Amino acid sequence: MLSISQLVDMQWKLGMAVSSDTCRSLNSPYVSLLLKIAEPSGQICQRSFEMTIPQFQNFHKQFKEMAAVME
Repeated sequence: MLSISQLVDMQWKLGMAVSSDTCRSLNSPYVSLLLKIAEPSGQICQRSFEMTIPQFQNFHKQFKEMAAVME
């Protein structure tokens, strides 16, 4: 039997990176995501990551396509 994880919650926020150690004037927007996932064992784990705006737009498009297939 195949056991898979389940997405329980997804939170996101938009941020702006204004500088970094290597670049004084970065001015780059990003999206920060926090996913809460229920493992087959019942344990809830959290995964967080950041994406550029184009990466987030592609992620959103793929998520919509998955939702359409699952309906």
